[in-house]
Amino acid sequence: MFKQIDYAMVIVSDMTRSIEFYRDILGIPLKFESPEWTEFLTGTTTLALHGGGIPRTAYSAADKEAGTCSIGFNVDDVDKTYEALKARGINFVMPPTQREGEGIKLAVCIDPDGLPVSFAQLIS
Repeated sequence: MFKQIDYAMVIVSDMTRSIEFYRDILGIPLKFESPEWTEFLTGTTTLALHGGGIPRTAYSAADKEAGTCSIGFNVDDVDKTYEALKARGINFVMPPTQREGEGIKLAVCIDPDGLPVSFAQLIS
């Protein structure tokens, strides 16, 4: 019935600022851009931004509001990714941390609207 997730849509409050974050700071190639809908080249699943969102007032690493999600990327070296993105001014809420029993080392940053974006390295 279902094949795979086709796209993940992130509602953003400022399209220009979010494009700069995902394209210029994170380095994800842009596929298509418009004031209300933007897509990035992220393999078989599309990362899409939809404009018109209402800004969040604050974010806490403990936030687990139902109906929300986060974005996660696999990386070869999470420590190297963390250092490179931190040097570009990315705000991390969790430095590289080995996740007990999960087989990953994970770092988490926050996008301009407070959405958690994680970077995971598989640990064998």
